[in-house]
Amino acid sequence: MPLHKMPWSEIVPGVPLGRTDEVFSPAFWREMARAAERGDFGDIRLGEDLAEEIAACLLGGYGMPAEMGLAAFDRLKERELLYPGVPIDILEAALSAPFGGRLKGRRYRFPHQKARFLSASLERLPRLQEHACDLAFRDELATLPGIGLKTASWIVRNRRHSNHVAVLDVHIIRAGRYIGLFAPTMNPTRHYKAMETRFIALARALSVRAADLDSAMWQVMRSIGHLMPGSLYKVN
Repeated sequence: MPLHKMPWSEIVPGVPLGRTDEVFSPAFWREMARAAERGDFGDIRLGEDLAEEIAACLLGGYGMPAEMGLAAFDRLKERELLYPGVPIDILEAALSAPFGGRLKGRRYRFPHQKARFLSASLERLPRLQEHACDLAFRDELATLPGIGLKTASWIVRNRRHSNHVAVLDVHIIRAGRYIGLFAPTMNPTRHYKAMETRFIALARALSVRAADLDSAMWQVMRSIGHLMPGSLYKVN
């Protein structure tokens, strides 16, 4: 086995490969990313077009349970409200109504704020340069109301299966800190692009697509991330 493939060798500075059977190691994540590439975790796209993808990602994100964000998106899609010009009060009313099914009785958080953000973002939809390169398009999306680098990266990753962006949410950051990819002092609010560069370098070193690695980490960490040491579980 070549030295650079040994479990103790660093594949990016400060990050040893580890073993495939070592849960949460880079070698483990390589196998999970390969599973994502095969489609084992499902399609990463949430919407059928850019407007729907923006809506799905904007309605989800930080502090919002994935199930609730998707339920809100599904409601707006079913009511055909995802196009420029829909009045804010119509969007807010749709977001304010309690959910049924598994979320019976629960309500979407911040319906007025998200309705304003979504309405403004949809208004700018015709002017977006969707044919720009991944990073340029991500940075343009990040100028939309209520959309930062993480949400913009999420949209681009989903739409393009991009290798040039990373969706650095709480699950990805926990996984990255555990293997030494992100220093404890690195915060996505201040260091997003530096952290993204490290993540993409890891994907390249593992010979997997960044989009697949990102997707696999998110899916697995949602399920078993709580098994990590408690000191690593909180992300500031």
